[in-house]
Amino acid sequence: MADRWDAARLAAWCGLHLRAVEDALTRWVGIDAPVKLGDAMRYAVLDGGKRLRPLLVMAASESAGGNPKAAIRAACSVELIHAYSLVHDDLPCMDNDVLRRGKPTVHVQFGEADALLAGDALQALAFELLTPDDGSVTPQVQATLCRLLARAAGGQGMAGGQAIDLASVGVALDEARLREMHRLKTGALLQGSVEMGAACADVVSPTALQALRAYGAALGLAFQVVDDILDVTADSSTLGKTAGKDAASDKPTYVSLLGLDGARDQAQALLAEALAALEGSGLSDVGALRALAYMVVDRDR
Repeated sequence: MADRWDAARLAAWCGLHLRAVEDALTRWVGIDAPVKLGDAMRYAVLDGGKRLRPLLVMAASESAGGNPKAAIRAACSVELIHAYSLVHDDLPCMDNDVLRRGKPTVHVQFGEADALLAGDALQALAFELLTPDDGSVTPQVQATLCRLLARAAGGQGMAGGQAIDLASVGVALDEARLREMHRLKTGALLQGSVEMGAACADVVSPTALQALRAYGAALGLAFQVVDDILDVTADSSTLGKTAGKDAASDKPTYVSLLGLDGARDQAQALLAEALAALEGSGLSDVGALRALAYMVVDRDR
């Protein structure tokens, strides 16, 4: 297994792939929509966000020897699903938040109706991107990518987790139930990003695929644990969203359940689990996936 990447190498790798993702999103998002809807879609997606999910797609595709044309479409599609979920989560009927990615949320900027439509349109565009008719992505890969994304985003994934989250305000959850909520709400789309990257390859061994799934599951939960920590330890200007919102809303978190030190220990344990999965994958090119795992747990926003 390769040594841990230094900051310069990770920055160079991320920079290369982020430029490709940003260029593609700029070309594809909101271009053919009515003007106000297109503006709201672009506002929700462009010029902000960590782009972790697209980076996971690209890294997993590289590790598996995937088709770059399929990978860039998969990377953009998963970011569109993430963006649509944030638009809807921020609405008054859900989390009623006013700050996202360091700027007013979409419903504050464009109104609730246009925000709802922008989220709907982003979700639809995500699947359109996965089904090009130019022969660049085989029908089998298209179908697999659509299935993985739908599963990660739907009732067995992100939407299901959000439903549990809304029903859990003021409710004392044990660690198993909290883990399940976060596995669905946050982890499913992150794990799905890794699986979609692997699906861009023609052939991936069962051992490698299972290892990548385990890596994605551990990393997805680690991301949420760190989010819970940052909600307590960081300020709104650093996070780009409202800090302290979970405690103010009486939502169960890893910090409220385990305490700050316990949550930090949990994040480190999940990092070790993700790295161990990569060790057993049999894949030779997992440096980017390792580096992204460290980045998730060490981040300050």
